[in-house]
Amino acid sequence: MTDPLLERLAAAYGVATEYENWQRRPTAVAPETVVEVLRLLDVDASTPAAIRSALAAAESRAAPATVVVTEGDGAHAVPSGVVLLEDGRERPTDLTLPPDLPPGYHTLHHAGGQTAVIVTPARTARPAPTWGWMLQLYALRSARSWGMGDFGDLAAATRRAAADGAGFVLLNPLHAVAPGHPVPASPYSPTSRRYINPLYLRVDGTPPAVDGDLIDYDAVWAAKSAALAPPASLAVPDDPALRDFATYCALSEVHGRNWKEWPAELRHPSSPAVASARVALADRVAFHAWLQERCDEQLADVRAAAAGMPIGIVQDLAVGIDPGGADGWLLQDVLADGVRVGAPPDAFNQLGQDWGLATWRPDRLAAAGYAPYRDLVRAMLRHAGGLRVDHVAGLWRLWWVPPGGTAADGTYVRYDSTAMVGILALEASRAGAVVVGEDLGTVLPEVTEGLAARNMLGCEVLWFARDHDGEFLPPAAWPVDALATVSTHDLPTAAGYLTGEHVRVRARLGQLTRPEAEERADADLDRAKLVALMRAEGVLADGEPTLDDLILGLHRLLAAAPSTLVAVSPYDAIGELRQPNLPGTTDEYPNWRIPLPVPLEDLFDHERVRAIVDILRSRPAASLHRDKT
Repeated sequence: MTDPLLERLAAAYGVATEYENWQRRPTAVAPETVVEVLRLLDVDASTPAAIRSALAAAESRAAPATVVVTEGDGAHAVPSGVVLLEDGRERPTDLTLPPDLPPGYHTLHHAGGQTAVIVTPARTARPAPTWGWMLQLYALRSARSWGMGDFGDLAAATRRAAADGAGFVLLNPLHAVAPGHPVPASPYSPTSRRYINPLYLRVDGTPPAVDGDLIDYDAVWAAKSAALAPPASLAVPDDPALRDFATYCALSEVHGRNWKEWPAELRHPSSPAVASARVALADRVAFHAWLQERCDEQLADVRAAAAGMPIGIVQDLAVGIDPGGADGWLLQDVLADGVRVGAPPDAFNQLGQDWGLATWRPDRLAAAGYAPYRDLVRAMLRHAGGLRVDHVAGLWRLWWVPPGGTAADGTYVRYDSTAMVGILALEASRAGAVVVGEDLGTVLPEVTEGLAARNMLGCEVLWFARDHDGEFLPPAAWPVDALATVSTHDLPTAAGYLTGEHVRVRARLGQLTRPEAEERADADLDRAKLVALMRAEGVLADGEPTLDDLILGLHRLLAAAPSTLVAVSPYDAIGELRQPNLPGTTDEYPNWRIPLPVPLEDLFDHERVRAIVDILRSRPAASLHRDKT
């Protein structure tokens, strides 16, 4: 980047012209990428004259439509007027906001119109130390579920976990997928993040023969949809948001899942043609709304099952949405049109990552008073005691890939983290919920520091808990402000890591970037280092350990960590070799389709599960809690 005016213009709109790569080296962004991303923000930077004009306009922009402040942060300049508080009270302003405004969503009325004022709490309530389970719900099959885990299974598992002393159950995303076949397997590419996947509904009756070595989502939905029996008196719901989501579902059954390929007159939810179609498709609109109402009822039952837990159910918020799906249609006015989010090149993905997901356009989200984001977080916390935010760094900045470009052709676009993290804190505080941010990998220090400042937790994974020389850290050196685990859904399981399965499967699929022998040698070395650490920490006896000894030893390390929360996966506990998801693969690996080999009825009585529960129950939680000043 050599044009100082273009750099100033990009900075004014939060578009990066340079970033620090995975090797911590400054990396310039191609000028044409900067110009294209600015165009997506409706800023013309195609010529020097256009840049000068756009820069002048940027520097004379009117006051923002939304002001977001943190409680207790001091004076903030605003036009004189009256603040109408969320509870109906009024507070006058004289060029600054009153410093004692309560947290909430308020409105400043002034001579120039009105401005949304959002006051967020300085911090959420700090969770007390506890342990829990992290479940891939689809994998949790029982004699009553129809080929995959469902909300009935979740309620049963939650009750048993609570009886064992667990404090929470962390789930894979439950976000809705588009209706019809083929049913998408990935929970991280949803049609809507606000609504629920009805595949997880418990259906009464004798389950059909849809069980197999892998989960067959198409067979499960075919069986469930045929068996679901809505009442004859269904009506289109009064709730506008649910009505519009159900309208998308009904239209997608007629015109396909991608709303961008629908007839032009149906491509915006507010069009007269959509209103007419809603009437014509009233039965299907009512049916899809009814499915969501059943999901809400069954999730309420799950929350009741978690009533004795200090945290309860922790839901997972995916980083983006299918651009052609329901949220892409409903929220198109606040999304970045044509943008796909991902990640820049790194050691493991040398071409970068393009996740194919749509995301917020920061200026339009602010102009909407952040209402769509607020509504999303609020909906997810309706029946949850916590929220895990996938790729939490995206609340600060996201890697945008312009239309027609590759992942390497992207750049970072900044968001107002005061607003994004603050609203998350506000909604979590109102729900009495815990927030966990997935901050693994290379993240800016401001992300980890920003989470900790609001009493939100980051993540620590045993496989990544290393010093600068690559040596595994002893548990005492793990962070306090974290959810600690042995592995994650995107990484090798305990048994897979210890036996080298992660090397074998990647070699078989052609995913290795160097000879298999070198990868295996490194895997063997890591195993030896882990054995040495476990012996140094006194959690593994001398002699040749069995796989069972090693898996238990790993969980003793986990239990010894000072991290506020620790979680165990059934895949790790029962010794499953295969990891739930193998990044960089699609059909060549059974991503999101691997069931637990032990049925739910036997899972919590599995010998190693009982041993791990005993390990975690003896965790000295009271001494781990460190009050923050």
